[in-house]
Amino acid sequence: MTKVAIAGASGYSGEELVRLLLRHPEVEIVAVTSRQHAGKTCAEVYPKFAHIEAARRIPFILPNAEELARLAQYVFLALPHGVAAELAVPLLEKGCRVLDLSADFRLKSAATYLEYYGKEHPAPELLSLAVYGQPENYRAQLKNAKLVACAGCYPTSILVPLIPLLKAGLIKPEGIIADSLSGVSGAGRKADLAYIFCECNESARPYGIPKHRHLSEIEQELSLAASQKVVMQFTPHLIPLNRGILTTLYTTPTTPVTSAQSAAEYSQRLNQAYQNAYGKETFIRIYGDQSLPDTKNIVMSNVVEIGWKVNPRTGRIIVVSAIDNLTRGASGQAIQCFNLMAGYPESTGLL
Repeated sequence: MTKVAIAGASGYSGEELVRLLLRHPEVEIVAVTSRQHAGKTCAEVYPKFAHIEAARRIPFILPNAEELARLAQYVFLALPHGVAAELAVPLLEKGCRVLDLSADFRLKSAATYLEYYGKEHPAPELLSLAVYGQPENYRAQLKNAKLVACAGCYPTSILVPLIPLLKAGLIKPEGIIADSLSGVSGAGRKADLAYIFCECNESARPYGIPKHRHLSEIEQELSLAASQKVVMQFTPHLIPLNRGILTTLYTTPTTPVTSAQSAAEYSQRLNQAYQNAYGKETFIRIYGDQSLPDTKNIVMSNVVEIGWKVNPRTGRIIVVSAIDNLTRGASGQAIQCFNLMAGYPESTGLL
């Protein structure tokens, strides 16, 4: 059994890690951390897991790097931005392999981190070491990674459908628009007026315009795929769901589409690009142009759904994706990365 620890297990992503790793056949959770719950067991903090014997003995401890490194080979960091890096540095020095679910190591540029997060990066020397945690596009690098910067939820819903089309030269890198709708759990487990029930229920609102923090990693990864700088418009919205993200992407084909016949032909080219990229992937569900994704189909799963329509009237390609923000957008994707690092089948504990 591979020994793992979860730092920050009292948040939504941390709880999701506990849920998934408790059923992972090759993993033993040896510790979880929380300043608030130190001294309690997982079962006491999360009664939903009380029927699992392991949960009744896993202790919540204070976040101490020396103790975590003594207990675990791998440490998942489900901590706020800035805090994660402070713990990652000593854990790496002590030989742990680290999977960070925050944004601390997703960007390759410390200057970009300062621009989007408003403070100096706490460990810029580690940015070049980190591997971006999006398995379908970084599988080979993840196998030997010491530090994984797990991809964000919004970025996953945008990058997974766009990267194959940019690499295949089927859409223009200019003028991409992304509209994303997210459930309230994406804001994290915190007491904030904007996220209480009466403020969110029967309500939908945009936020983070025009420069949401996730835009930095989205543009970084799209620029790599396109082999040129990509600047795009990204508008996130909060909607009254517990979990799930639905993203609609508006793109321009590299060859004009002006008729129903040319739209059908272009759709076949899109399908071929997706099949080439993801046709054998366990966690990518390709709908094509016959139907479109729905968040009810992906709740509590590690699946990304992708569908599209080619519109000859506007000359646009509309691509839609759906993911669960806590599973595929955070903890499930982190475990998919962990499986690659540890040499287990990629879907272990996720099906």
